[in-house]
Amino acid sequence: MSDNSTMQAIAALVPHGSRVLDLGCGDGALLAYLQSTRGCTGYGIEIDDHNVLACVQRGVNVIQLNLDEGLSLFTDASFDVVLQIDTLQHLRNAEVMLRETVRVGRLGIVAFPNFAHWPNRLSVLRGRMPVTRRLPYQWYDTPNIRVGTHADLAVLAQRSGLRVLDSFGLQNGQTVRFAPNWRAGTSVYTLSR
Repeated sequence: MSDNSTMQAIAALVPHGSRVLDLGCGDGALLAYLQSTRGCTGYGIEIDDHNVLACVQRGVNVIQLNLDEGLSLFTDASFDVVLQIDTLQHLRNAEVMLRETVRVGRLGIVAFPNFAHWPNRLSVLRGRMPVTRRLPYQWYDTPNIRVGTHADLAVLAQRSGLRVLDSFGLQNGQTVRFAPNWRAGTSVYTLSR
């Protein structure tokens, strides 16, 4: 997640002073922002060596861990909020990680590129995989192992026995509540047990 307005919109969902676990935290920018603007504490989880170093340089506590191996080192409700921002599409077992997200945190916030956004649909209708700001890779070099739509996560959450507390889209940092599956490039869900 590189867009500042999207980062601010996600951060606004995190209560002040929360203990946060950021799964797939990248360079730690979001967690650093939460620490400085919302008084949060916590850890980032990241696998990439370069990103782990960037987190350390930002002063973000980071644990190097492969999320496909789960979160067994954390007990139930260890954190107030578990973030999974632009991570779900990289994981082999999304359902397990969604359940782990709400097991480890009292609240899970999940955001991912919405493949059903209208420009993506138009690209597919034209016979091409989309390349957009939210999906910036060609089909042959993408780190994403899956694509999903706003509507897909609702089905997965229900199947996993999770409660959807809220869901909406984000487009250019603005909240999209009417037809987010069609009108938003980013899907956002807040989940609990």
